[in-house]
Amino acid sequence: MLDRLWSRGTAFLGCRHAILGGAMSWVSERNLVAAISNAGGFGVIACGSMSPAQLAAEIAATQALTAQPFGVNLITMHPDLDELVQVCLAAKVGHVVLAGGIPPGGAVRAVKDGGAKLICFAPALVLAKRLVRSGADALVIEGSEAGGHIGPVSLTVLAQEILPHIRDVPVFVAGGLGRGEAIVAFLEMGAAGAQLGTRFAAAAESIAHANFKQAFIRANARDALPSVQLDERFPVIPVRGLANAGTRHFLEHQATTRDRFQSGELSREAAQLVIERFWAGALRRAVIDGDVEQGSVMAGQSVGMVTSVQPTAAIIAELVAQAEAALAARAC
Repeated sequence: MLDRLWSRGTAFLGCRHAILGGAMSWVSERNLVAAISNAGGFGVIACGSMSPAQLAAEIAATQALTAQPFGVNLITMHPDLDELVQVCLAAKVGHVVLAGGIPPGGAVRAVKDGGAKLICFAPALVLAKRLVRSGADALVIEGSEAGGHIGPVSLTVLAQEILPHIRDVPVFVAGGLGRGEAIVAFLEMGAAGAQLGTRFAAAAESIAHANFKQAFIRANARDALPSVQLDERFPVIPVRGLANAGTRHFLEHQATTRDRFQSGELSREAAQLVIERFWAGALRRAVIDGDVEQGSVMAGQSVGMVTSVQPTAAIIAELVAQAEAALAARAC
């Protein structure tokens, strides 16, 4: 029954289980992406700020580790977006994810003309419809429970708003998912599959520092909080991560910067830039260097369901077993 429920998703992705790996900067690289795909899921490389040459090398290295399909996530604001799309197409990447904003028409046409499938993020029904009309082959709806950069609406609400009305393309759900029973519930609502990030970030194959993974294991759902904006004059993009010394210092930093602006020491534009620069390099410090006190430990609320470092294959097998058990119980 599970195979039937997510058959649209598996057919679209070309994998055994319609479980995508969320694209996480510094984490979703060749080792984790290949591990997810080799375990029957669908890994996705997080291009982030990579140059075209770096992305080409990362794709080639991933292809050396898996013969299974995987995708590449590109940020729409990247200055070399058009060239990055061409790198994906030249490497025969079958699925390109455009994230971080409305995909430019040129990039959409390039992906489509190049023969790849286009996946986009839809934070609302009106945008979901627009993206489908523009050429998106599939959508991801990600709730605010997710880690990293988040929107304002929970997956529970987004699913009710979007799933009943978008039937032309597969829709994958994301945000706060940590168990197979939850995946089944959204599949029954019409989802084609699910995207998970937090559980995979702590997988054995993840290159994240041991300190980073241990922070996940120690954390509860309530520890994964969105960044706080102190003054509406200085917008802060909401990012969900584990509360630590860095998040506390960020509040102090905002207050100090606001005071410098009010005293005339800084212009509004300069103050905004000072605030935005606070987290520069902070994700790398946490993921790669293991500084989980001052770094940005991005994590979704499903972090409370991370109880150990597991091989990626074991995580996927566990999710599938939970989903199948839930369906079997309902059939009794």
